[in-house]
Amino acid sequence: MTMLCRLIVLLTMAAGAAQAEPGVRERLLAMPQSPNLGGDTTRPVATAEAFTFIAANAGDEHTAAFRRGNALFVADWLPAPGPDPTLDGLGPMFNRESCIACHVNNGRGAPPAGPAAPLDTGLIRVSIPGPGPLGGPNPVPIYGDQIQDRAIAGVPPEARPALRWVEIAGRYGDGEPYTLRRPELTLHELAYGPAPPDMLTSIRMSNLVIGLGLLEAVPEALLRALADEHDTDGDGISGRVNVVYDMETGTERGGRFGWKANVASLKHQNAAAALSDMGLTTAMMPRDLCRPEQAACTAAARAARPPRGPEVSEAQMADLLLYTRLIAVPRQRTPEAPEVKRGERAFRAMGCAACHLPTLQTDAGASLPELRRQTFHPFTDLLIHDMGEGLADGRRDSRAEGREWRTPPLWGLGLTETVNGHAFLLHDGRARGIAEAILWHGGEAEAAKEAFRTAAKTTRDDLLAFLKSL
Repeated sequence: MTMLCRLIVLLTMAAGAAQAEPGVRERLLAMPQSPNLGGDTTRPVATAEAFTFIAANAGDEHTAAFRRGNALFVADWLPAPGPDPTLDGLGPMFNRESCIACHVNNGRGAPPAGPAAPLDTGLIRVSIPGPGPLGGPNPVPIYGDQIQDRAIAGVPPEARPALRWVEIAGRYGDGEPYTLRRPELTLHELAYGPAPPDMLTSIRMSNLVIGLGLLEAVPEALLRALADEHDTDGDGISGRVNVVYDMETGTERGGRFGWKANVASLKHQNAAAALSDMGLTTAMMPRDLCRPEQAACTAAARAARPPRGPEVSEAQMADLLLYTRLIAVPRQRTPEAPEVKRGERAFRAMGCAACHLPTLQTDAGASLPELRRQTFHPFTDLLIHDMGEGLADGRRDSRAEGREWRTPPLWGLGLTETVNGHAFLLHDGRARGIAEAILWHGGEAEAAKEAFRTAAKTTRDDLLAFLKSL
């Protein structure tokens, strides 16, 4: 055989192999699902403390830092000067005094029951149309990009949010009725002047804090391989990577944290939460939230400014980062139950797995050894998807449009009531359980929603049994 013939044969074999090799998404979908949803980090826990354990494979050298990070996560911060200089600097305006106050037991937030109830485990994002600094939302003059509904003594909070609920009736395909609800938000007692008429608002409930280190360790190349922005395969799903500015690296990267995947790294996420939610400065974000028009806030910040520098030290931030990276994922319950196995098949058949991808993988470059080369099951592709007008908040966040949301992970879903005593879901807590959350799906998820709505009740119950096992 001549050299040219050999080359033609080799090229033909290579082309055939490439055609036979399934795509990245197909390869991940074909992998068997383990009850160990967090890979080697998984713990078999199902108590009210299920979201608080260190990863099962964590090395002994991380135990002390994990405990320090946990202590920082649950600590109440006080205005400066306080009795403990390592835990003062709260405010001047803020949403909560601690991380745990919003992420109760490291779990999900719940919306207020009515207009008079406070927004204890959520917050209100605000912006005006147009691009903002570094590609993010455009801050509202006077009020910035998040409403601080609490403040230290002598400083007026920015506003008091109030939610009321509007009921919406619907029916399953078999005629069984259901009721959905959507929130209507009003901001009362605006302390620093009227809001502009074009102000956009978005209600955000706190998310559960498990497996974040695994999600951070998914290679960006994998996210880009999963994306199908122009729906080239014609399946109606066109997930995108939300490219965002990452303050840790000073570069644009693929976002993966937050309801709109608007943060790329846990270090950035932690620093942003410290500042926006508690008014605590860090080396990454060293300036207080006070805007020039907020004289009382500015004066209080200047009077309380610590000589030591940022209010949260680099050592504290390092402990908090390790803590959030190494929180274990609970194991799936009753994976062999017949209804759970049928529900898993329905989950795939209805098209849910197209966005809630069961399996992801980390590579050898993860920040910690415990997170490297892990195959795990978060049920997300970490991409942003058009979820329809019903869930739209109208706010652009980097490249995420008003109708686009990150696919939320489903691990820990069935433990929400055990951990937090409620079943509220979605970004604003409007869904009062898993079925309502599904029925709110639209846009790219419309077909999957309709498959659920029109399915036999036994099939719907099987699907819910599977999701509650996660």
